[in-house]
Amino acid sequence: MRVLGLDLGSRTLGVSVSDALGMIAQPVTTIRFEEDDYDSAFEQVQTYIKEYQIKTVVLGLPKHMNGDVGIRGDISIMFKERLETLGVAVVLWDERLTTVAAQRILIAADVSRKKRKKVIDQMAAVQILQGY
Repeated sequence: MRVLGLDLGSRTLGVSVSDALGMIAQPVTTIRFEEDDYDSAFEQVQTYIKEYQIKTVVLGLPKHMNGDVGIRGDISIMFKERLETLGVAVVLWDERLTTVAAQRILIAADVSRKKRKKVIDQMAAVQILQGY
């Protein structure tokens, strides 16, 4: 069964999906939306939940380095609750440093800065899903 990984930002939503065995995560897309327009992000992510017949979603939970959940974390929690209305299980996953790890992987692969900017959210979603 495939699992969907999500990295929610204020204007982008990185999407990744596992293979059928749930062992390997791969990037899918970066959903772009107007700043803080989570309704649009929700509508767009439903397509991937249906397409991949997703039963479990792993959603990044941004935390401060001291472990506190701030405003961004609260937004992720609200997004989780909204996703659950679709009948999927949603797991919140600590996403601290996932973007940093994704950035390092892309730099090591000699991906240009311009191309990194286009795929960084997808790669962060991959890191979240792989961590799970």
